[in-house]
Amino acid sequence: MYTMPLNPTWDDIALRLLLTLVAGALIGFNRESNGHAAGLRTTILVCLAASVAMILANMMLTISGKTDSSFVRTDVMRLPLGVLTGVGFIGGGAILRRDGLVAGVTTAATLWLVTVIGLCFGAGDILLGGAATAISFIVLWALKWVDQITPRDQRAILSISTAEGTPAIEQMRKLSAPMNCKIRLRSQSVGKSESLTKLDVRWRGRPDDDPPMELLKVLRSELQATSIGWEAEPVAE
Repeated sequence: MYTMPLNPTWDDIALRLLLTLVAGALIGFNRESNGHAAGLRTTILVCLAASVAMILANMMLTISGKTDSSFVRTDVMRLPLGVLTGVGFIGGGAILRRDGLVAGVTTAATLWLVTVIGLCFGAGDILLGGAATAISFIVLWALKWVDQITPRDQRAILSISTAEGTPAIEQMRKLSAPMNCKIRLRSQSVGKSESLTKLDVRWRGRPDDDPPMELLKVLRSELQATSIGWEAEPVAE
């Protein structure tokens, strides 16, 4: 079973910090290349902070358990646990919720993961930290294609402007049913010259698939809409 050395050398500390930087950079590059808020620098800093905290805890092991007259009694493991708690707040700030869509969960989980990896390298457990880095690299890079080919529920906000009254919801549902689309009324408003209807539209498909544009053509023709368009919701990650 691995135990942290009581007196790590500076060569040992330098190796731990170097591996921490490499692990944080590998994982952070994936988030940066995909345009996420917690990118390369954020991931490296979080991983490095965890590693430094664990190295400090390692160096403090020599004063743990001393008599009251020589050193202060302290539980050095509270330091890395405090780091994990702090990263939980950062991860919570990365998660966003809007209109039932939750985004940033993977980013928050990545920050939590690089913290644990940093703790592993900071403790000198290179094999465990390296294995965690390799597995996380596979999950974030190699398994991304699974998300790209897996059908999922897609969502968009459909806006329809009509000159003569508000269109009936049941009529629009019948028109959208053959295209495997489900609609739900979001809002309706009536102006002096035209009315505006907003709908939630859901369909199932892959993230890279084109939206069902045929639905817009059918609704515009059957409802005699003056204008029609939609705004696709981003895919949660």
